[in-house]
Amino acid sequence: MAPSTQALDQAPGDPHRALVDAVHGGGAPALAAVLGDQGFVLRELALRPQQLFTPDARLGAEFTAVVGMLHELRSAMDAVEARAVVALAGSLTLEKQAEGRAHTAQEADQAPPAKQLLREASREAAREVSMLTGKSPASAAHSLASQRRLVADMPEMFTALATAKVTSTVAHSSSRSLAPLSPTQRAHADRLLGEQLPDLEGAGAETWDDATSRAIAAADPYGQRRRHQHARQERRVTVRRAEHGMATVSARVPALDGAKIRKRLSLEAERLRAAGDRRGHQAIQADSFVDTLLGQEDAMVATTLDIGIMITERALIHPSAGDLAHLEGYGTAPAEVLLEELRGALGTALTDEADEAMGPDGPALRAVMRRLYTHPRAGELVAVESRARAFPAALATFIRWRDQVCRGPFCDAAIRHTDHIRPHATGGETCLDNGQGLCVYCNDKERQTGGVRRAGDTATDGHVVEWISRSGTRRTTRPRALTAPSRPARPSPTAPAAARSSRPRRRRRPTSLPDASAPPESPG
Repeated sequence: MAPSTQALDQAPGDPHRALVDAVHGGGAPALAAVLGDQGFVLRELALRPQQLFTPDARLGAEFTAVVGMLHELRSAMDAVEARAVVALAGSLTLEKQAEGRAHTAQEADQAPPAKQLLREASREAAREVSMLTGKSPASAAHSLASQRRLVADMPEMFTALATAKVTSTVAHSSSRSLAPLSPTQRAHADRLLGEQLPDLEGAGAETWDDATSRAIAAADPYGQRRRHQHARQERRVTVRRAEHGMATVSARVPALDGAKIRKRLSLEAERLRAAGDRRGHQAIQADSFVDTLLGQEDAMVATTLDIGIMITERALIHPSAGDLAHLEGYGTAPAEVLLEELRGALGTALTDEADEAMGPDGPALRAVMRRLYTHPRAGELVAVESRARAFPAALATFIRWRDQVCRGPFCDAAIRHTDHIRPHATGGETCLDNGQGLCVYCNDKERQTGGVRRAGDTATDGHVVEWISRSGTRRTTRPRALTAPSRPARPSPTAPAAARSSRPRRRRRPTSLPDASAPPESPG
């Protein structure tokens, strides 16, 4: 039974200590009840504050105290969440061990390896946390690994987090940095960081990173080369959408290469500024970065880039109509921005002598126009099916265009696999309705979830997929609409019956504009 506030008011001594003792006695259900009560109070105050947050010249100190207490509460909640998530993963591991023993009739030599059970339980726990909190599955998995290290091997940083001496960002950044160390070395580095806490009270992120690096070097002085080689394996480039038709490109590269790239771009910006270029220093660096990668320099190897651009016919004719284009691997972007880039290629592609006109010395951007069809209500792409087990290239491309990003709940990672929602081995068809685009992590859905299935009515709802976690948490995903979903028009009460039953207007269909070098796609 959850502890009640009335019982605490009547208890002798410190009511806060009485509450802690009651939660200890009641276990996880009592903790969930207390958190639910506190959450209700905070939600009510946030949504129905009445005069609580009215500015007053005499209440500055009081509001300062409120903000400070909220910061302390948030830090304590982060620490409690770390213990709860680690406990969830441990419970799932024990559950899998019990299932393994039952499946092998208690024959230990046939039981799955402990590392495999731990890996599968960790993925299940990460999926559960993702579906509960709205984090991406990859982010939830990284957080779980960091929380494990904080709880098991880093008591100093964990205590600093629980007592609001460091933020959650600092604690988890330190935990990730200490990942290559052994548990003993990690505990040593954690003690060194704990000793430096008074000197790092007002430190920023760069200072904390430097202190963490020094602690790692002291705990493992002979492992620098090994750690660097391990970190080199995580080299990568990421592209994230930004506001108003822009994108953010970031690369994880060795430190020396990063310093040289930064210096090279800065010198180029200074040179152009000295020559009279009126662009800002940062803008020149960004333009030089793009020109170096995509420019027509002799040292660059010519490559063909196949990028799908989905845009409505209305936007082609009237760009100011407000329709957004959809750029493969990016998302929505202003149609006018892309049309400026496509104008020359479109003008040539629409002529009868397009191939001869473009030729080897023609424009660098070439376009092939294909007509696509959208769902009349959901606004998503619809198309053909295949009898093959593996999705044919044309159908896989179509699914990638329809889904745009991974269809796992809260996951926006790039699509790497075309997945059967109902597995092919259990009778699932290789067709558009039974297909979805997934990232590498979510493609392991059969081991992470209790089930994934199609949901809703295709005729009215479009392509809806329901994901169900092992504990029963349910989340649905659907493709991003390429056109605005239609809503049934409400007939005017004064309109004549004949006018209300007039023929509906024909929906515009979007057009895809991938690269001309790509071969035409055959029906799936």
